[in-house]
Amino acid sequence: MAKKPKKVSEAEGEEGGAEAPKSKKKLIVIAAAAVLLLGGGGGFFFMKNKAAHADVGEHGAEKAEPKAQAVFLDMRDMLVNLSPDPGTPKANILKLRVSLELKDAKAEAAVKPLMPRVEDTFQTYLRELRASDLAGSAGMYRLREELLRRVNIAIHPAKAEAVLFKDVIVQ
Repeated sequence: MAKKPKKVSEAEGEEGGAEAPKSKKKLIVIAAAAVLLLGGGGGFFFMKNKAAHADVGEHGAEKAEPKAQAVFLDMRDMLVNLSPDPGTPKANILKLRVSLELKDAKAEAAVKPLMPRVEDTFQTYLRELRASDLAGSAGMYRLREELLRRVNIAIHPAKAEAVLFKDVIVQ
């Protein structure tokens, strides 16, 4: 059975009234502490973020730091017969224009004499491909990664940072 609530006498009511302001004071103190903690935490993250981006100058542009400038070495255009897809009578043709991204001018000087080796490596690899191997973004990604791997083998100890496509046409 449910218990009946006790009646509060006037003396107890006054004590209960005294308890209410104390609990409000506690609540205000806790809320103020929470605001300070959250505000302080937000200020900390703001200052941390500001310090992390201290190198950014006016208009969001980064301040210039002396570092090596990337060099882009254009390769000759390549026109390659691809292997025919199964069930197709004729092979497709691939026209490819790429640039090699190199770390600096020293790397360019090391790579230029080796360009015939790089072109040969590309030609022999590309002739084994089918048009279906180049389909979609996944095919282009695989082609880029495979060409980068092969160029780095051909120019070792120099290193290419990336192979950049200018034109890729499959007919």
